[in-house]
Amino acid sequence: MNKQKGEMRNYAYLTGIVNMLIEAHAGGRQVDYDPRELTTVTANGSPLRTLSRRVDGAFPSTINPVAIWEVKEYYYTTSFGSRVADGVYETLLDGMELEELRNSESVSVLHYLILDARFTWWDCGRSYLCRIIDMLHMGFVTEVLVGREVIQRLPRLVEEWSLRL
Repeated sequence: MNKQKGEMRNYAYLTGIVNMLIEAHAGGRQVDYDPRELTTVTANGSPLRTLSRRVDGAFPSTINPVAIWEVKEYYYTTSFGSRVADGVYETLLDGMELEELRNSESVSVLHYLILDARFTWWDCGRSYLCRIIDMLHMGFVTEVLVGREVIQRLPRLVEEWSLRL
């Protein structure tokens, strides 16, 4: 951790790895690694749907994305708390909005959840991990990547996303 202006800075290791892997396999295509706007799907140049919250990344952008992803890494927590529960709820909300878009407008956006921090998910939050598996089976998340699984799986996903452009 670095001290900057009197604050401790926590590094987002998994987010860094995710961003580097996507960059290495995106073939120079546009990627939004830090969306600062809501994800929007358009039809005929007009907004069709806008998701309720910002995501951690979008390919190629937050406007008409092929894929969006969320990274949940909680290395610096010493206890299990509402932050983890909120993260699971946010993923469910995004998934339900994407399902509604898919069902009513026949527009499919791939939705990925990327997790790390074994202590948080396995030791403290196993019930939330079960809820994530439920979301996966209900179709609210396209795929869940856990820890070092991103190293092998993410390059293949980026290639699949590129084929959808």
